[in-house]
Amino acid sequence: MLSSAFLTSTPQASAQAPVRPTSDQQVALVTGSTSGLGREVALRLGTMGWHVIVHGRNQERGMQVVDEINSQGPGNARFYAADLASFAQVREFGESLLREYERMDVLVNNAGFGSAPNERLVSEDGHEFRFQVNYLSTFLLTHMLMPRLRSSVPSRIVNVSSLAQSPIDFEDVMIENNFSGGRAYGQSKLAQIMFTFDLAEELEGADIMVNSLHPATYMPTGMVLRAGARPRATIDEGADAVMQLVVSEEIEGGQFFRGLVPARANAQAYDMQARAKLKALSQELTGIR
Repeated sequence: MLSSAFLTSTPQASAQAPVRPTSDQQVALVTGSTSGLGREVALRLGTMGWHVIVHGRNQERGMQVVDEINSQGPGNARFYAADLASFAQVREFGESLLREYERMDVLVNNAGFGSAPNERLVSEDGHEFRFQVNYLSTFLLTHMLMPRLRSSVPSRIVNVSSLAQSPIDFEDVMIENNFSGGRAYGQSKLAQIMFTFDLAEELEGADIMVNSLHPATYMPTGMVLRAGARPRATIDEGADAVMQLVVSEEIEGGQFFRGLVPARANAQAYDMQARAKLKALSQELTGIR
């Protein structure tokens, strides 16, 4: 079962006096933005004048990011704590954002859990931990926020995935047999890409651009260091790739990028039957229709 070290008790907004976006200020949510890649993306958006919704599990680290954005300007920020290992917390998080924000120009689904430790963990909802944190909660939150994304067009969704992609075994999606952390991580990341492609097709003509990417290989993030990997790229390189999908006018939606360039994902991402199975399963597990 899931260790309590991975799960916070309740989702909550930060205790600071609420910072509201101005009427013409663009709003971005960056999940998993208390450290690493997400933190750098949030800081860059702040320097561009955006209102940034900082998200994570750690209140202290979240407030450090918020304080840095608010002090350096010209943008501003607010922090929300929610654990993606709990659908209840994700729903409360999404409902809070729907109540408190009238627009959502960009959603960067960055939060995730890596391949280490190499043991099978189970979420609060009884699902394989990485599949829920990295994919199912992204699916749920994105659909919850769709009304704000639709009302803020042109808007964008960026799903931070990986080159580490493992085909989904629909007979054992929760990997109860032959488990490995690498397989679980890779399956969840491929699911993100499949979701990206499906959502881009569903939103065709809606002026909401949806893309996914492998930002960079082995950045010095906590996820990489916990896995014992030696960094080969910088967080700045990864942030450059994410920011391209956030602001560039030269790209189109419905793609997977390796860094700054379009790339081919695992073959299962282009299998329409597999994508239909994943969508049906995701709707069943999250209650989203």
